[in-house]
Amino acid sequence: MGDFVNVLQQAKTGGRAMVLDGGLATELEAAGFDLRHPLWSAHLLDTRPDAIRRVHRDYLEAGADCIIAAGYQASLQGLAACDYGPSKSRDLIALAVDLARQERDAFVAATSTGPSAEGPPWVAASVGPYGAYLADGSEFTGNYGLSVDALVEFHRERLELLWQAGPDVLAIETLPSSDELKALLRILSDLTGAQAWVSFSCPDGRHIHDGTPIRQCAALCAEVPAVVAVGVNCTAPGFVGSLIGELSAGAPGLPILVYPNSGETYDGTQRAWTGESDPTDYGRQAVRWRDLGASMIGGCCRTSPQHIREIRRALTVPSSL
Repeated sequence: MGDFVNVLQQAKTGGRAMVLDGGLATELEAAGFDLRHPLWSAHLLDTRPDAIRRVHRDYLEAGADCIIAAGYQASLQGLAACDYGPSKSRDLIALAVDLARQERDAFVAATSTGPSAEGPPWVAASVGPYGAYLADGSEFTGNYGLSVDALVEFHRERLELLWQAGPDVLAIETLPSSDELKALLRILSDLTGAQAWVSFSCPDGRHIHDGTPIRQCAALCAEVPAVVAVGVNCTAPGFVGSLIGELSAGAPGLPILVYPNSGETYDGTQRAWTGESDPTDYGRQAVRWRDLGASMIGGCCRTSPQHIREIRRALTVPSSL
């Protein structure tokens, strides 16, 4: 395994959690970009790659040890549906990783060191679920009506392209379905040298969205050597403590990562977020998640560099365990 895995394991055993970045779309929308597009933020890979690099830099400056590339919704099938040809689609999928690597390298060159004492910041290649391609909210149900074999066919080439692009790790994220998990684990088992984290979206403190106990999902992940961590993302912060316990029980040898939403609530009918998010409180919660066993902590929807800055500040306090 590469250095990323070693550092993550050291975080697991030493109680010093690594810091992940926060929401990409949140910052792009704050900068004035309209993301009402089937490819969501991924359409800016073609039209405004500089904007994506700017968000990566903001998170690095906020203290992130790892940034996630902007490929969550960039599948071959989704790009084809938006009239991109096969060659251009493959190039854009690889570009997501290239942009993150370029900005990481520029940041390191400008600052001489990243925020982590263990080495420069890491780059993760985002792999969104099938529901992200559908763009109809089904990544929060997992009700695809597809077989495991069909899901393997959907995901395989993209995972191969992303790993060839040279990230430190694949970020398989927001998984709502045990069938989709089985498909992705099958691909990872065949993908030479790959290392990935697998992160689930959850409606409560024990299950993923299709109703499968997350403990059971974690146990499946632990059987595949390419899986180097398990976690939850795009999930309400209030469920995270319980989910850490379930993940630990299912896969006691694997590091755990958590990057929940801001605490605001999404109204799918109005397509709007309601409520408020307090970055300082998010930092305090991060300390609790670390003390419960999380080895990497960041944010998902509606979190910003300020949330990540507060996590970095709060996690300078040594673990109580």
